[in-house]
Amino acid sequence: MNESVIDRAVYAKLRDTTGAEFAAELADTFIEEGPTMLAELRAARAEGNAERFRRAAHSLKSNGMTFGAVKLTTLAREFELKGLDADPAGDLAGLAALEAEYVHAAAELKDLRNG
Repeated sequence: MNESVIDRAVYAKLRDTTGAEFAAELADTFIEEGPTMLAELRAARAEGNAERFRRAAHSLKSNGMTFGAVKLTTLAREFELKGLDADPAGDLAGLAALEAEYVHAAAELKDLRNG
């Protein structure tokens, strides 16, 4: 991975504000709960539940913003604002991109918290 997916200045500010140990705990929680949030988005999409979909997207957006996961935040915000697409295939493609970005962000957060 050549390009950083976590804005280092945002993560440094979080670490400076909360302390390295607490920032690491927050990162661990995000890494652990991210797959559940993504599953919630997929389930809401499958059910056609627009409100649940928006809430799950909002949670991912807010968590990503905390760590400076810029692209993750942008993708989640698009889902939050747009809501369910009339064509589920559009949402499914977007969800795949969001999930891939989460994987990159989680990997980089692991490195930052350890390092």
